[in-house]
Amino acid sequence: MNLCRLLALTVALVLTAAVAPQPAAADTPEMLAGKQVAIMITEGFHDGETLVPMAYLANRGAEVTLIGEAPGVYTAYNSDITMVVERSVTEVSPEDFDLLLIPGGQSPANLRENEDVVAWTRTYFEAGGLTAAICHGPQVLVTAGVIEGRTLTCVGGISGEITGAGGEYVDERVVRDGNLITSRVPGDLPAFSEAIAAAMAEETS
Repeated sequence: MNLCRLLALTVALVLTAAVAPQPAAADTPEMLAGKQVAIMITEGFHDGETLVPMAYLANRGAEVTLIGEAPGVYTAYNSDITMVVERSVTEVSPEDFDLLLIPGGQSPANLRENEDVVAWTRTYFEAGGLTAAICHGPQVLVTAGVIEGRTLTCVGGISGEITGAGGEYVDERVVRDGNLITSRVPGDLPAFSEAIAAAMAEETS
């Protein structure tokens, strides 16, 4: 594990301790062992929306890979925290992952401008891959053209994009519609993280 990731996870553990829900009876350190998670970010990601679910899932045995438009070091828009994107979407296959997580911030608006990112996301989602997005994260799904007929939530400021793309927007803490899990804002992170872990565990059982 590189130093940047170790430091980021340390910060995430502190954040998670402050917001994490009480563990469910089936919640164990190995409940997600063998699961592969792709977190998609670029410049301007939201630190908490990236780090909290990352730590939550890693602490339950999942292997996390940061993917994006290009490998490199990227900075959060709301802090000085940096994260290392390890692989470009052109270097990995959608079939390699059990979850695609798209945090919010300014990152989704940047990601949606990249054709490879949009195509990769569309392929993953349309194959039934479990997808989670929070805050501005659903913007990538809007551009990918995959939310028509789906019920989801997001930060209120982009709710018009959801309805304009044929989705049904609801103002709820966490919403699951089939293979899609969405939340609104950082305050929803405990429920969001728990819902993701539960959905991944369901696929194992």
